[in-house]
Amino acid sequence: MTEETMSAFDGIDEGPLPSDAARASAPRFPASQSADPTIVALGERFGERILGQRVSAGDQHVVWIDSGAILEVMTWLKEDARQAFDMMSDVTGIDYGQGRPVEVVYQMYSTRHKHALRVRCPLDTDPLEIDSVAVLWRSANWLEREVYDMFGVAFRGHPDLRRILMPIDYAEGHPLRKDFPLRGRFSRAEQTRRALNQDVDRFYSEEILAQGREAQEAARPEIGTRGANEGEV
Repeated sequence: MTEETMSAFDGIDEGPLPSDAARASAPRFPASQSADPTIVALGERFGERILGQRVSAGDQHVVWIDSGAILEVMTWLKEDARQAFDMMSDVTGIDYGQGRPVEVVYQMYSTRHKHALRVRCPLDTDPLEIDSVAVLWRSANWLEREVYDMFGVAFRGHPDLRRILMPIDYAEGHPLRKDFPLRGRFSRAEQTRRALNQDVDRFYSEEILAQGREAQEAARPEIGTRGANEGEV
């Protein structure tokens, strides 16, 4: 592989160029200018804590909210009868890199009013945290764990905040952050060494391990018989 090719890969590791990050910025407009009655009501009730709004993909209403008000705003969106957002269908994150705020994104739906809303909260990178909404929607529990795992966002008040996709003791950071190298933070040799030296017993209770051993022992005679039968002509 040539030195020029290696430099190109290094650029991928470093994330987007500033011009790319600038293009990722979305125009924001006051809540009062929205055609969505929910966003207008948010602006009237919460004032400056509603940072802006826009329409995405033709009909998706998006609103930016001050992260410090997230629990108060979300409680209102769920409990106010005119809003009734009873479904939290997704929680994810966005990291544009280049020192820009990481955003937590909530995709919500009201089954009563047949209405969708996307809420976005920009976070300061230090500390990178926000209140959990798992107390309002149980579906947010594992979704917030995924954002914590992939982006490093800590959700205050979460009932069980731990990694959900990567190993509990994963030491390379958060894979969907823009500062995460394409190849990982460790060398391939070190990654292989760590994988081979894992003590898998730490992931399972003694009860589950005992059940696994029993199932393995029970399957051995059947496997041996099947092998003998398959060898017959």
